[in-house]
Amino acid sequence: MQIFSRFFSGLAIGAALMLAAPAHAHGDADAIRHLMMATFDKPDAPLTVEPVTVFEDIAVAGWSQGDMGGRALLRKKDANWVLTLCSGDALKDATSLQQFGLSAEEAAAMAKAVVDAEAALPASVVAKFATFDGVVMMDGEGHHPPADGHGDHKS
Repeated sequence: MQIFSRFFSGLAIGAALMLAAPAHAHGDADAIRHLMMATFDKPDAPLTVEPVTVFEDIAVAGWSQGDMGGRALLRKKDANWVLTLCSGDALKDATSLQQFGLSAEEAAAMAKAVVDAEAALPASVVAKFATFDGVVMMDGEGHHPPADGHGDHKS
């Protein structure tokens, strides 16, 4: 009987941890959306941030603004999310993610998670993410110079 008690106790703890993880990831996704909206949203060009894929202290957020779109790579530093770079399809490719500093394991997990998250979106939205050409590195504060109407961050 004691074996069953331990087993069910272990199941209950495992279930509680599994339920807690999505809430934490949801809070991170909200913090990332807030950061990106505060940085790039403009009254004449509203920003949409979706999906936000979080893996440990790394995240990739898809964004669209008017006819433009792309993906942002973010890292959690201390308790805050910081924009690291913006790009297009490179942020759903494991090889590229490794070039941006992720380990092979992190890159593979993130690439799969991004592709899976984007599969729930309309193809027209995902196509916008591919329109971002190249890679724009952010400074230590998560900002980059304005480029083609995007990046006019608010101070």
